[in-house]
Amino acid sequence: MKTIMTSITGASETAVLKDKLASSMGSGSLDVYATPSMVALMEAAACECIANYLEDDETTVGTELNIKHISATPEGMMVRAEAELVKFSGREFTFAVKAYDESGLIGEGEHKRFLVYGKKFTEKAKAKIK
Repeated sequence: MKTIMTSITGASETAVLKDKLASSMGSGSLDVYATPSMVALMEAAACECIANYLEDDETTVGTELNIKHISATPEGMMVRAEAELVKFSGREFTFAVKAYDESGLIGEGEHKRFLVYGKKFTEKAKAKIK
């Protein structure tokens, strides 16, 4: 891993389409942006935040989420997630994450990711199949 410092940021953006609605994802019955969709966007922002600091075969996996979804977003709006690296220790990264629609803040919280080596991690996961 290349030298990394706190306060670096990353972002990810998406349009709220039908497949990202709670009613389509099975996480609710309403036609509003689903919490799992927001969380995935926050994770993507965190990945983007440190992507340029990873070496070959290094990647990160999500290990912890503490997220509040505080405002509903209808289909058709744009959503942007932002992540800021606030702490890293060894192979663990902690991010402050926020999501916004065109009207303002819709979610916020903390997300942790862990550095792994892709090939070794995948082989270990596949070894579970017997």
